[in-house]
Amino acid sequence: MESCLFCKIAAGAIPCTKVAETDHVLAFRDIDPKAPTHVLLIPKRHLSESAADLNAGHGTLLGELFALAADIARREGLEGGWRLVTNVGPDAGQSVQHLHLHLLGGRALGWPPG
Repeated sequence: MESCLFCKIAAGAIPCTKVAETDHVLAFRDIDPKAPTHVLLIPKRHLSESAADLNAGHGTLLGELFALAADIARREGLEGGWRLVTNVGPDAGQSVQHLHLHLLGGRALGWPPG
């Protein structure tokens, strides 16, 4: 999608602080972090606007997203714990309409979150 912020980041048109990358997923630091470690993981291709659009056919991609998140958490030293969040819709705080996960850690994270 031409106007999608995350598509532009994945294409290299907008710079980011890259943390990790696979053939299908890009992970980069959030520019407005909510925790000491705040990494965004996005599919490089615009598959859906949010998790609400996913189906069983997305299983391989979801596995890749979660595996990369776990690898990043290990490399970031998040032994005390970490959280993966995906927001769906404006009431949940979704501001970019491109499926993405937030990897948060580096401090105690309260519950419930919001």
